[in-house]
Amino acid sequence: MSTLKVDTILKRTGTGTITVGQSGDTISIPSGATLNVAGSSVTAADNGPAFQAYMSANQVISNDTDTVLQFNTEEYDTAGAYDTSTYKFTPQTAGKYFIYATCAPSGDSNSALQVGIFHIRKNNTRILESRTNFNSNNGRTASQQISIVMDLNGSSDYVHLIGNVAQSGGTPTIEGGQRFSVFGAYRLLGV
Repeated sequence: MSTLKVDTILKRTGTGTITVGQSGDTISIPSGATLNVAGSSVTAADNGPAFQAYMSANQVISNDTDTVLQFNTEEYDTAGAYDTSTYKFTPQTAGKYFIYATCAPSGDSNSALQVGIFHIRKNNTRILESRTNFNSNNGRTASQQISIVMDLNGSSDYVHLIGNVAQSGGTPTIEGGQRFSVFGAYRLLGV
């Protein structure tokens, strides 16, 4: 690998296109570097903080009771912003974040599952809800998705996921292991 050190690159004559690299190349701008585009500065950045966690095993919950869902195993956490003991994501960088989850409510027998409710909470306030209601045709399991873009202040705002599963008798679970239930977030750039 060699290094070219210059202050200015200009086209030999006139104006036109200056090509850097070729098809298939990756042009790298180091973290913290600033790229000036027509008077506007763009700082090289990634879309962190970001995390994704899953439940390593099924979580047994009380019937028809709001319960903090325990995504206890991180797949990644770029800034140490997700806590596997409180199950909260508290990023220390302000911005708009895409928050998402997939949850799998399950009854303990066929035709037992009545309702699965999941909601994203910001600072313990319900923001968005996903609901499956089997009415009088109870099921066994479901898979529900939920996602939203929200502003987080980068200091004290946090998000976590709450579940509520109702079934006809017995004890419901949220299916874990094998990535049946996952929770994640990442910061959006340019918004």
